[in-house]
Amino acid sequence: MLASDRVYATLRDEIVEWKLLPGMVLGEVELSTRLGVSRTPVREALARLSADGLVEPQAGRGMVVSEASADSVIELFELREALEERAAALVAVRRDPAVFEELQREFRQASSLISEPGRRAYYDLVRRFDEALDAAVGNSYLVASLRSLRTHLVRIRRVAQDNPERLVAAAAEHLLIIDAIVDGDPELAKNATHVHLYRSLRNILDSAEAGRFVPAKSA
Repeated sequence: MLASDRVYATLRDEIVEWKLLPGMVLGEVELSTRLGVSRTPVREALARLSADGLVEPQAGRGMVVSEASADSVIELFELREALEERAAALVAVRRDPAVFEELQREFRQASSLISEPGRRAYYDLVRRFDEALDAAVGNSYLVASLRSLRTHLVRIRRVAQDNPERLVAAAAEHLLIIDAIVDGDPELAKNATHVHLYRSLRNILDSAEAGRFVPAKSA
């Protein structure tokens, strides 16, 4: 792995996992020392993170971790509705039923995974659902957009994923989407996705109201 790739992956994970908080300065010298590389791969990694929207330049401070506010979440979900609802409808037509029948079986048991410490198996199941959608949608441009969006969604989910009741409800919502895909019903798949996104956004905004986000910038 190239040094710049390693630095990029490390910093991306630290931002997504909230180890590097919004507004935190990312100094090239400090990062190169901490990560044991020269400033060149750090600079290249920061450029990639800027393209991802995870870091941004700030006058007088250099590069800083981008804000994650309630306002930014609403914007993300506006895009998410357009992409994910369309993707679900397409997949209901283009899917391999056997793939989603297996996911259907696993999501029926998802509540037991949520009760496990760390919930790693549950999050892995959600990841495999996303991968199955990407593989079945048959549109490389849509897949690229979805994958870019998920980088930000994973970061946002970190502030609201400690609610097991919400996770159980989300698993049931995923199952309804999968049921529609298995049945080959694009309209139901789209509508089930819409409900899931609405409830997910409401849960995240509730977390924001509880002070889990950096306050949005005033108008």
